[in-house]
Amino acid sequence: MIISICVGSSCHLKGSREIITKLESLIQEHQLKDKVELNGSFCMGNCVKGVCVTVDNTLFSVRPDTTEEFFENEVLRRLT
Repeated sequence: MIISICVGSSCHLKGSREIITKLESLIQEHQLKDKVELNGSFCMGNCVKGVCVTVDNTLFSVRPDTTEEFFENEVLRRLT
């Protein structure tokens, strides 16, 4: 699974660094380093939607306070 997080200006200001840190921690906590590839990406073209995150090319809008919910619903669910 490939997860890409936008690190462009708008998403950076909306917390993309915090989201990356949380996702790295969750991936490690769930021992998924061999199943999940985490990448940064510059502008994904949906700046008004918050921090843009793609999971296998499906676009999501994630905030720092919704990162854990996103991980459980979209990442773990796809891996089970």
